[in-house]
Amino acid sequence: MKQGTILIADDNRNILTTVKMLLENTFERIVTIVNPNNIPSHLRDDRPDVVLLDMNFKSGVNNGNEGLYWLRLIRKVRPQAQVVLFTAYADIELAVTGIKEGAADFIVKPFDNEKLVAILTDAYNKGAGGKKGSDGKKGGMFWGVSPRMQELKNMVEKVAATDADILITGENGTGKEVLANEIHRLSGRAGGPLVLIDMGAITDTLFESELFGHTKGAFTDAKADKPGKFELAEGGTLFLDEIGNLSYALQAKLLTALQRRSIVRVGGSRQIQIDVRLVCATNRDLRQMVAGGEFREDLLYRINTIHLHLPPLRERKEDIMAFAQMFLERYTAVYNKPAMKFTAAAGQKIREQPWYGNIRELQHAVEKAVILGDGPCITEHDINCSRTLHEKPLEEVQTIDEMERRLISKTIHDCEGNLSQVAQKLGVSRQTLYNKIKKYGL
Repeated sequence: MKQGTILIADDNRNILTTVKMLLENTFERIVTIVNPNNIPSHLRDDRPDVVLLDMNFKSGVNNGNEGLYWLRLIRKVRPQAQVVLFTAYADIELAVTGIKEGAADFIVKPFDNEKLVAILTDAYNKGAGGKKGSDGKKGGMFWGVSPRMQELKNMVEKVAATDADILITGENGTGKEVLANEIHRLSGRAGGPLVLIDMGAITDTLFESELFGHTKGAFTDAKADKPGKFELAEGGTLFLDEIGNLSYALQAKLLTALQRRSIVRVGGSRQIQIDVRLVCATNRDLRQMVAGGEFREDLLYRINTIHLHLPPLRERKEDIMAFAQMFLERYTAVYNKPAMKFTAAAGQKIREQPWYGNIRELQHAVEKAVILGDGPCITEHDINCSRTLHEKPLEEVQTIDEMERRLISKTIHDCEGNLSQVAQKLGVSRQTLYNKIKKYGL
């Protein structure tokens, strides 16, 4: 459903035309301007919910200062508008400056169409536009209809208003990041930043610099002072995803920062006080890791004031078609397709799948079906699942034989039954392959 007003300010008319076309099915009203001097009047007359703001307007001026000037003005004149910065220069320091001064996000040109739509939609949902309504909670997370998720929703609405640290657990694809966004949106810190960091993607050598920042000259490539994620999240929420992947040695450094409520930049000596609400997430069993000496018990107690668990999609089957329908409507809009619907057989196939990849897998399956679909209906043949009903996810496989059977079965499927190709891909002789096929009854 189209909703809200967006103001797009960019001196490139081709970009204005392209972005306007991309957003026609997302925003109810789209206003475009090439001259930033007109921004104040449009803020007053059009009252935009979101502003997509180019960082550079004057020819030859590429330092982004003009964009920062207009960002400050927008924040002053219409603070409820969410500003997303638009630049052709992927300068992390500039992005940091813009976000610290109140920008909701940052898009680098050339941009990915779907990502641009998603970022602007998310900005709308986080801002005043996404909170219209008597209860102030419209435009948030899609919870589904199952009793388990409704119970979780009630709990989230109670704890989000506090500053209690929260641990979110659940399998991959269950929506842990989405839930973290919802907690921030419902909290008293919603006006502050939400800063995400994937702990599994940070090397041990970069950990302190990423989280605590560094000073100029702290190491070879430190050409300027840089604030870390804790500073960027000041007054808001810091979301540490995949916390279970943090090495044991670094867990102590994180714990120290949380206990002291202060950090020291790499290469610096000054204690910097921090005011953040901590939300962590993992798909691992942290208590089992504690028992195995892989995770600090004191850190677990520190981050686990409130524990929220997202159940896998296969354990809340009532939600499967609700999510499928939501994704169908979303992607027909994104890809400018006419209204589509699932056939009865497609709906049955969707409901019967175990969706071991959870909501993410279902989302990708529906998106692919929309992209490739030609008619008004999505059929059962359009729904492709990565695993069959009887297959377990890899982490649930218990034996070498079972893993081998699955690998051979998948390769036979990928090679469309050409056993010579299968043997070649697996690096075994045809006779060995025949023996394995007979052994596993494939």
